[in-house]
Amino acid sequence: MRIKIFFFYFIFLVLSSCSFKNIGDVWTGLDEEKRRAFKILREQNEEVIKVYSSESIPLLKEKSFSKKVILNKPLKNKSWDMTGLNYQNHIGNLFITGVDNNFLKKKIGKNKFKISKINSTPVIHENSIIISDDVGTVFSVTKNGKVIWKKNIYKKFYKKIYKNLSLTIYNGTIYVSDNIGFVYALEFTTGKIVWIKNQNIPLKSDIKVYQNKIYIINQDNKIICLDTKDGTKVWDYPSLSSFIKLQNLLSFAISKNGELVTLNSSGDLLKFKSSNGLLYWSFDAIRSSYAHDSDFFKSSKIVLTDNSIIFFASTSLYSFNLSNGTLNWKHNIYSQNIPILDGNNIFIVSNDGFFMNLNKISGKINWSVNSLKILKEKKQKTEATGGILASGKFYITTKNGFLIECSASNGKVLRYKKIGGNIIAPPIVSDGSLYLLTTNSKIYGFN
Repeated sequence: MRIKIFFFYFIFLVLSSCSFKNIGDVWTGLDEEKRRAFKILREQNEEVIKVYSSESIPLLKEKSFSKKVILNKPLKNKSWDMTGLNYQNHIGNLFITGVDNNFLKKKIGKNKFKISKINSTPVIHENSIIISDDVGTVFSVTKNGKVIWKKNIYKKFYKKIYKNLSLTIYNGTIYVSDNIGFVYALEFTTGKIVWIKNQNIPLKSDIKVYQNKIYIINQDNKIICLDTKDGTKVWDYPSLSSFIKLQNLLSFAISKNGELVTLNSSGDLLKFKSSNGLLYWSFDAIRSSYAHDSDFFKSSKIVLTDNSIIFFASTSLYSFNLSNGTLNWKHNIYSQNIPILDGNNIFIVSNDGFFMNLNKISGKINWSVNSLKILKEKKQKTEATGGILASGKFYITTKNGFLIECSASNGKVLRYKKIGGNIIAPPIVSDGSLYLLTTNSKIYGFN
């Protein structure tokens, strides 16, 4: 018995001492896909080392409102087919009936991995919610939580790898990309696989599908365009790769004229012709302001409105000109949450919970309120993980599981409710209801 124990311990030491350089020696006789799966697993399980950045986090202050905000009439949306709601990620003031009735509370799928997660939002089409869990299973569920079908494409040697899927629905098909390198298509009604393509490198962006073309970015900042019919490559554009591979997903936005705008992890803002990849302009957006800001790059989703590009990156909120890429204005505000636009108003919530209203044209801050002050003192040590404007109220989610309701007219914090579980995916609205997803794989619906 002791000999067997010693033998297994010896094998463990040999395997654990192997470097990436010797991966091929360990996996002799196995195919390249298994080697790559092993490498991804090793990267996900590496020891976290604390590093220090030269960037400083801005300290925000409250500012009382001087003029009541006038909002547009709430827009009724029957579906939420893609991340960011639409091609411009322009969410606006959506119609909601309220949040008092909790009509859906259902655990969907597994919650296997305890590592820090970045959850993508569900997508909703017709009467189905499409959602994924951290082992890579895609589910179609009804609005009362009944599972219609589920699909998992991954082979056994991917079983121990945490998976973050980005979903979108286009012309009756669900398109999926992941942090391993797969892009695939599923039939909306049945979940049947239409096609699968392996890009052989992790993908680090949301997925958008526009005019029969799929758009994604890999971890080396290469922009890739695929055909929706079979996943074949239409065009790609290599851009400057960053040293540190980030977990958060990069963002695309597509203008009403078919211009593709993206911000990569090196801080480069680029605009293309979406059909053929023709580069209109490229601007070193972040490093031109602060040389160190791209060291540990974090960004929000890009929002397009009129002739402006608005987004958070590193420690600032930016507005750029869509036509030529020049800077309109910037503010030192730290957040990864998507800016919400309505008319000439920009509504934002910073990572530390400040709910703010800015003028879209000038960037002037109209008012600023610390939304976390409504919580008990020990619960205020958290992060705001998302926000949405709905029927004149602004709903803020927090990492420790609270939903905070504020007035969008003057920023006043009205009330809060405890949801339960860490809320990382931002809230979405569909057909008058608000939906939340927590890291314990529970989806909540309120109206």
